Amino acid sequence: MDGKRAFDLAVAIPAFVASLPVQGLVALLVRLRLGRPVLFRQERPGLHAVPFEMVKFRTMLDPDPSRGLIDDADRMTGLGRVLRASSLDELPSLWNIVRGDMSLVGPRPLLMQYVPRYTPQQARRHEVRPGLTGLAQVSGRNALTWERKFELDVQYVDHHTLRGDVRILLATVGKVLRRDGIAAGSSVTMPEFMGSPTGPRRSP
Repeated sequence: MDGKRAFDLAVAIPAFVASLPVQGLVALLVRLRLGRPVLFRQERPGLHAVPFEMVKFRTMLDPDPSRGLIDDADRMTGLGRVLRASSLDELPSLWNIVRGDMSLVGPRPLLMQYVPRYTPQQARRHEVRPGLTGLAQVSGRNALTWERKFELDVQYVDHHTLRGDVRILLATVGKVLRRDGIAAGSSVTMPEFMGSPTGPRRSP
């Protein structure tokens, strides 16, 4: 077991256990306000882009055109905004870290359909486990462009250290408290990544 994995377990296991009462309260609120399912499960690319099932608390209502629930802004609830702003929706993902699907720090796990859209350089973000937080998150989060986020992801891949991970974790706490970079402009989430305007795409 390498030092990064040992550090992940040393932090994630106690954090997961200590957060269980909070997770129980959040689960109850989600069940009452949004209904079932309480957990959002989605396949995401992990280390070397191998898929895994990421788990978070649900923050959006299901799409329902008859009720005007079409895009993310319509589907996002007040509770969902609070959970995202406070990162409480991420607490179940600690289990992904314990399982070894994710790390505490690393490039964020994005959508599977993005994988073939990356340039070869951008695809290097999958050379390490995806993280609960990362260099891009403490450098601007959703206020950054996709290209800048991927530059920071690859920078992390090339230069990460345990000391650097600790600094990123501490910076993440400050970002969450200040609620910096949660939205991308007027959008409640990042727009879909359709590929960089220049540069060769990665082969599927």
